[in-house]
Formats: sequence, structure tokens, C-alpha cells
Amino acid sequence: MKLSTAPAAPSTAQAEPRRSLLRRHRDFRLLFVGEVAGKYGASVTGLALPLIAVTRLHAGAFLVSTLPAATWLPWLLIGLPVGAWVDRMSRRAVMLASAAASLLLYLTIPIAAALGLLSYLQLLVVALLAGTSTVFFQTAYTAYLPSLVTEPDRAEGNAKLQGSASAAQIVGLGSGGTLAQLFGAVDSLLANTLTFAVSLLCTASIKQREQLPPAVERERRTLLAEVGEGLRIVVRDRWLRSFLLYGATANLALTAYQSIQVVFLLDRAHLPASALGTLIGAASVGGVLGALVARRVGAAIGTARAMLLFLLGLPSLVLLIPLTGNGAGVLCYLVGGAAVSGGVVAGNVLRATFTQGYVPAELLGRISASSAFLNYSLIPLGALLGGALAGGLGVLPAMWLTCAALPLAALILWFSPLRRYRDLPTGSVARAAAA
Repeated sequence: MKLSTAPAAPSTAQAEPRRSLLRRHRDFRLLFVGEVAGKYGASVTGLALPLIAVTRLHAGAFLVSTLPAATWLPWLLIGLPVGAWVDRMSRRAVMLASAAASLLLYLTIPIAAALGLLSYLQLLVVALLAGTSTVFFQTAYTAYLPSLVTEPDRAEGNAKLQGSASAAQIVGLGSGGTLAQLFGAVDSLLANTLTFAVSLLCTASIKQREQLPPAVERERRTLLAEVGEGLRIVVRDRWLRSFLLYGATANLALTAYQSIQVVFLLDRAHLPASALGTLIGAASVGGVLGALVARRVGAAIGTARAMLLFLLGLPSLVLLIPLTGNGAGVLCYLVGGAAVSGGVVAGNVLRATFTQGYVPAELLGRISASSAFLNYSLIPLGALLGGALAGGLGVLPAMWLTCAALPLAALILWFSPLRRYRDLPTGSVARAAAA
């Protein structure tokens, strides 16, 4: 069983086992709606900020590219200490503060535009600070779910959250451009702040409260010691270490090929720019399907074997992407992209459920942050690598190399303990690695 200081979830989880978690668990339903709204808002915002920079401020390509980079930078700057801070505080309170901060930050942009004061520097600062809020929110959210639902419900909860978040991001990509066209890039951002308000309201309405570690226990250890403990557990534990190495290298490969896919599709498929978002969004639907089948496949063949299927087997179809051509050749991108997104999201569902049962609740924040810090550190490098290969070798050879790197990254899992087991461990034993 999982070691936890959190209160048990409502007993309705056992009284009505066949009903959907969304129907029988009010607090999870609120968390679900808030997370979907936040993911949709983040997806639209990720498109709106570059559009504002180009259309209103006439920024060049380099300045535009620094906006998404600024949103990832906080993971490298504060990702590790945030995990320890979150373990010392109420995760729900952190989520509330983060959602409120994001709402206010994005609201300053249309206000500044209306006053004639909007500048590129403001966009950059907002991207950086909103990225900081995301670090706090995502770390707290990851550690909060196990205290909200009982262990038997976590697989279903993770599947619903992952699948719906993927769907929200797809809809956000598709509708972001439409909103900008109808209302203008700045005003579309104003309308989009409503999604952060929904997230804030839903999180505030959750009734269940957490039990924090005793104050004496929290004061006994320094922040640096807690950060070190999180890193030490991740590096020493064979399961967490394997997932960490895979996640970092897979993110490198994913970002590398995705950073050049727009140029590649324009060149190979001869699609109009207006159709690219539709094609990329259609391939991303695989993520929704992956979330729907992850639990069922894990139950049928074992969670460890399902991880290999989803993270090594399906993503191998990424090698179809470099074969993309015009006309029917577009199907190569569609099938390859859908296989990658489906495998990655399904793997995320199984891995999240495993981590929430394997890691003690009081360590979950810092271990999640340590893993995210190490995983996300290679994302900027992946983007630079994709661009450098395309510039030096050409777009098509670069696409072959970067796509091939994804299944090669999954070989880390093949040579890990995963291959020797049917199921992932369910006991909370990660603490032993800290000794």
C-alpha cells in the first residue's frame, strides 16, 4: 500500500465501483474541468503570443522563437527547489496561486495594448513569469491527485486527465488561429483569460483538504537537503532512473523532429500553410486514443509489457514520417504522428499511475520536479539540434535522423528492468533508494 499522510477519498469510490469517476467523485470532476480549461488556455496562449509579436510588434523570427523558450526556462532555473517547496505546502493552495498569477499576467497584455504601451519586453516577461507559474502548478498538480482519489481509481483518473488534456490542446491549436482571425491576436488573448478563471474557480471549489507534514518535521530539514533527497532517489532507484533516462532522450528526439516538421511538410507535402495546423492536430488525435486504451491494454498484457508496446512498439512508426509526400503521401505523416502521440500519452498514463503508487506522498512533489527538471533540460537542445541538422544536411536527412532517434531512445527501456516483468511494481518502495 502507498504510504500517505493524506485523508482517504470519499467512500463512494467503493460503493459504486462501476460508475465513472467523473460521475461519482465531485472533487475529481472539478479538478478535471479545471485542468482541461487550463490546458486549452495554455495551448491557445502558446499560439497567441507569437502572433501578437509578429502582427502587432513586427518582431523577427529570432525574437519570436525566444517566447516559447522563455516559458521553458523556469524549469531549468527553479524546477528543483519548487518540488521541495510544494512538498512543504498545500498543493491545492499552490495551484490556486499559480492559476491566479497566470490569469493576471496574461490580462496585462490586452490592457497594455489598449493603452498603447505594449512592447516585446512585456511579452517576454509575461512568458517567463507565466512559465514560472506553470512550474509551480504542474508540480503541485502532479503531487495532488494521489491525495484526491483512492489508489484503485488513479489509473482511471490519470487516463481521463491525460486524454482530455490532449484533446484540449488539439482544440486549442485548431481554434487559436480562428480566435485570432475573428477578434485579433490581442483580443483573443483577453477572451482566453476566461479559461484560467475557470481553472481557478474549479480548484477553489474542491472541498477535500490535505494533511500537511507536521511543522516540526518540515523545519528539521533544509530545502537543499530535500532537493538532494529527491535527486538521489531518482538517480538511485532503477525504475525511476530508467524512466528518467528514457524521458530525457525521448524529449530530445521529439523536439528535434517537431522543430522542423512545419518546414518539412511545406516542402514535401506541398500543403498550404492554412492546412498545416489541421494536419498536425489530426495526428495529435492519437493521444486521445492512447489515453482511452492505456488502462485496458495494461490490464490485459501487464503494465510493464504495455509500457514497452506504447513507448517502443508504436513510436517505431515514426519512421513513416520522412516518407511523407504530396497527395496520399500525407497519410505517412498522419499515421506516424498519430502512433507517436498515442504511444507517448498512453505511456504517460501508465507511468503516472505507477509513480503515484510507488513514491511516498510526502516525496512526490520533489521527485516529480526532479524528473521534470532533468527531462525538460534537453528540450531547448532538441530544437537547436533539429535546426542545425536541417541547416547542415538538409531537411529530409535531418527528419530521418531525428525520427530514428525516438525508437532508439526507447531501447533504454528495453535494456531496463521493464523487459523482465509483466507488471510494474505497485508497492511504495522508492524511499529505500534515499538511504
